[in-house]
Amino acid sequence: MASGKAPDDARTRHPYGRDPDAIERPVFSATIRPHCSLSRLGFRVVMVFCGGVALVTGIAFLQMGMWPVTGFFGLDIAALWLALTLNARRGRSFEEVVISQIEVLVARVSHRGERAEWRFNPLWTRLHKVEDEEYGLMSLSFVSRGQRVLVARDASPIERQVVADGLTRALAEVKKGY
Repeated sequence: MASGKAPDDARTRHPYGRDPDAIERPVFSATIRPHCSLSRLGFRVVMVFCGGVALVTGIAFLQMGMWPVTGFFGLDIAALWLALTLNARRGRSFEEVVISQIEVLVARVSHRGERAEWRFNPLWTRLHKVEDEEYGLMSLSFVSRGQRVLVARDASPIERQVVADGLTRALAEVKKGY
């Protein structure tokens, strides 16, 4: 047993040291979604509660003879419904980041299903970070040959830092062999 390798390990390794199937296997893969604070049930609860408060208060103002106030309560509830609905739709968007030996892929899918993709050579790609002492990591982007693409733009600074650490390790691992 002079060799530290198992006999079947020698058969599975590529003669040049790299597994040809590993080239397309992701070293890093993440799906980044914006934070949504309300579920469907939470949306309903907030709307019923706010609508009930507006209804009771509106009736009280109506009995006092201040009927225009009741209409403004209705506008407030309509504006709240619109804002929460738009926020829920925005929550359906996401970003995919995949790093393999041969490419860095950033795909952004909007809430409408529109997909935009950017592909980079990992050897020419670096991470650009904008940090603030008080707030943390404010911006994270891939830079390659003059092109810049923001990553994790909907994440909080703490979540963005976690993503940045993973991306840094993955890019270092990919570049390690070259």
